Amino acid sequence: MSLVNNWESYGGKSQYVKWGKEFAGLTNLTSDDDFFTHPTLRTYYKNHVKTLLNRVNTFTNVTYKNDPTIFAWELMNEARCSSDPSGDTLQAWIQEMAMHIKSIDPNHLLEIGVEGFYGPSTPDMVQLNPNKVAQQVGTDFIINHQALGIDFASVHMYADSWISPSISNTHLKFVTSWMKSHIEDAEKKLGGMPVIFSEFGVSVRDNGYNASFRDTLISTVYKTILDSTKKGGSGAGSLVWQLFPEDTEYMNDGYAIVLSKSQSTSNIISLHSTRLMLFNSRCSWRCHWVCNKKKNVVPSIDVDDQ
Repeated sequence: MSLVNNWESYGGKSQYVKWGKEFAGLTNLTSDDDFFTHPTLRTYYKNHVKTLLNRVNTFTNVTYKNDPTIFAWELMNEARCSSDPSGDTLQAWIQEMAMHIKSIDPNHLLEIGVEGFYGPSTPDMVQLNPNKVAQQVGTDFIINHQALGIDFASVHMYADSWISPSISNTHLKFVTSWMKSHIEDAEKKLGGMPVIFSEFGVSVRDNGYNASFRDTLISTVYKTILDSTKKGGSGAGSLVWQLFPEDTEYMNDGYAIVLSKSQSTSNIISLHSTRLMLFNSRCSWRCHWVCNKKKNVVPSIDVDDQ
């Protein structure tokens, strides 16, 4: 569950700046990035977090911080602080808020919500970023995920937004390279921290879009995840952006997938889920498939079939 948005959708960090000006008379606020540094705005965020985590679900009567159906908390969706490309400002905020959340709820997993851009701590890796802007937004994949309290790494993948809005095989090559580099870095530089590719997709508004390309993109992501999983690697999962139920297309940002209207995509997602379920049920973490359980996998859904 994301706790705030970097962007203006649903209010975002800019809403905190507006509240600061309106209710606290903070006339010295000049940027949305003041969200990360001004004591009053940081307190607003902390109060919001405390209220939400202690909220009691009116249907289940379970407090959010004790709710096992919540997988993890996310500090901010696609956190960026472009006013400080060094990354120091955002890193200080991440560390402060991670400790705040863990002091309230030490049990749930916590992730940051960054897109995975490489920064100043790994100058040899910035060439893997999708564009030059990516290394100027104040994030740093390695340093950010070394903050105390962060349990797994998050990475997003939007080749159509970052590289080109025109569909091409370049998108697939980027996604594969982007995933493999982050999985390897999580294993070698982050102590084997799990990494979840928590947003990826392709927009129907892209030039040259077709459902076949979307299916190929999803299959490429799933294959890379499964290859890592079978080796006991850091590739821990992926979340396609985004699945919609019927009659909610009015909220579609171009990336919506309605499974009942996208049978081929639905089949790919279902098969991948089955493969992961089989793997997790038959082998423990880091099993490497060397046991006899592999022989018992049903051939029609063999996890080795790609």
